[in-house]
Amino acid sequence: MRWYLRRRIKKIHSRRERNNEKWLLAAAVCVLTACSSGGESKTYYQLPVVQGGAQSAASQGARLLWVEQVSIPDYLAGNGVVYQTTDVQYVIANNNLWASPLDQQLRTTLVANLSQQLPGWVVSSQPLGSEQDTLNVAVNGFHGRYDGRVIVSGEWLLKHQGQLIKRPFNIVLRQEQDGYDAMVKTLAQAWSQEAAAIASELNRLP
Repeated sequence: MRWYLRRRIKKIHSRRERNNEKWLLAAAVCVLTACSSGGESKTYYQLPVVQGGAQSAASQGARLLWVEQVSIPDYLAGNGVVYQTTDVQYVIANNNLWASPLDQQLRTTLVANLSQQLPGWVVSSQPLGSEQDTLNVAVNGFHGRYDGRVIVSGEWLLKHQGQLIKRPFNIVLRQEQDGYDAMVKTLAQAWSQEAAAIASELNRLP
């Protein structure tokens, strides 16, 4: 009888140990799963805006430019920063997001850059009057790429004294560092370069 009782007690202890091991293993899996699925924080990005001097629409002889719209395609219109992984594939980041709609950021920074680079002009995102020139920009590419470069491409259309002037653009710049922070800064640099190109065209207008 004593031998039987000792055997039963050993079996009970053995079952408890196995159950404890299973519970610990399950707990460890739950912890690891929680860390990998919900532990990443979100990062938000805003394109830097250059600070320029104040402009007045009442200035004598000032030329007027209305930046009517900067449009973007659907794949750029979400919250996530876009990265091109192959020649034909793009991914939209889940945790690296634009702090405000990208088309608004592009328009705001374009107005600021043009204001700085066009002395003698009043540049605004609001209509300025019947004598204004009107600029519309269609951005088709604004993303990082698998080869360490960023792409800013599209075309702009200017209405000037009843005439239409249309120009395509395609700017490719290399990132100096890895990561989304460097990518966004390089994208902003490319966008600033295109603003300078637009300003150069405007300065040549009669």
